[in-house]
Amino acid sequence: MVTGASAGLGRRMALDLAAQGAVVAALARREEPLRAVAAEMRRSSPGSEYRVCDVSDTSGYVTLLAELERQQGRIDLLVNNAGVGEQATDGDPLDRYRRLMDTNYFAAVAGTLAVLPGMLERGSGSIVNVSSDAARAPSPGEPAYSASKAALSAFTEGMSYEAETKGVHLHVLYPGWVPTAMGQAAVDEGMPMPPRSVRRTEEQVSRALLAGAGGSRLEIDATRVARLAPVARVLAPRLYRRALRAAGG
Repeated sequence: MVTGASAGLGRRMALDLAAQGAVVAALARREEPLRAVAAEMRRSSPGSEYRVCDVSDTSGYVTLLAELERQQGRIDLLVNNAGVGEQATDGDPLDRYRRLMDTNYFAAVAGTLAVLPGMLERGSGSIVNVSSDAARAPSPGEPAYSASKAALSAFTEGMSYEAETKGVHLHVLYPGWVPTAMGQAAVDEGMPMPPRSVRRTEEQVSRALLAGAGGSRLEIDATRVARLAPVARVLAPRLYRRALRAAGG
């Protein structure tokens, strides 16, 4: 199962999993691009399909996962990739935080809790929750997004301890900056272009997913250099904050 599969990282992941022979259910809100993804997946995985789903409707998302699990017999891998970025919201300022938490955090939590019991019962399975380097090193201008991804990372790590003793692996995927529609929009809206060391293509991130899912490491890092930001924050906090302020304009 791959959410947010109509475009960007989710599309690439769904196609690459299908190319490896997996039966993939591609989930997203937009049917037309999903239909095209499904047609391409079926060239190498005839049983693959798509379902229209807004994961922020957690009740509907959980119901769909249960339906697909009954239909297929089991879910071996769930990739909670669907996410939204920081946007200004008219009216109540809390609406921005609620919107991001609903999609970026609560949807992934609901999906994880829905498929985990079956995986634990079988003693196998993997869940990959797609986070962001902003979770480990929040930057100016995106407090709601950073908070939603930090919460997701903490949830995944907390849930992983017991699960891994029973053969189930939970992972946090840190993709770096990728020129998807959301990533490019952030740059277009004023975010400085990230350095080359943290830029990755959709193909590179998908390869990291395929290599890391089901492995022993909690974190799947598409760009390992990003791990240094939290270290710099601890060792040189003033310099670290000064650099981020300058980068944020």
